[in-house]
Amino acid sequence: MNFKNLTFILSLVFLIWGCSSSSTDDLTNNPDPDPNPDPDPITYNADIASIISSNCIGCHGNPPTQNAPFSLTTYNEVKTRVSTIISRINNTTNPMPPTGLMPQTNRDLIQQWKDDGLLEN
Repeated sequence: MNFKNLTFILSLVFLIWGCSSSSTDDLTNNPDPDPNPDPDPITYNADIASIISSNCIGCHGNPPTQNAPFSLTTYNEVKTRVSTIISRINNTTNPMPPTGLMPQTNRDLIQQWKDDGLLEN
């Protein structure tokens, strides 16, 4: 076989190989998947209010008791103080609530709520 035929055969093989596809992406009309597969964002009313109510309102009610410095009874009060809340609920030496750290899932939800933009509804 001469060099010309070898070049032709190699070119043909590379052309066929380059045109083939092992992916089915080209065959479907589905758009790219949603980067956030969770259709229900974390909101104050659906997720956070109940955590605050069961862990904080005992002292941070309206009016605050037990020397609590502020109330956490409304969305705006919690939203305004969310950084302080997160700091205290994750503090192992001086936690809130004072009875001990609340469950990690609740602490994670509050952090995610803040990260997602502090949605109310």
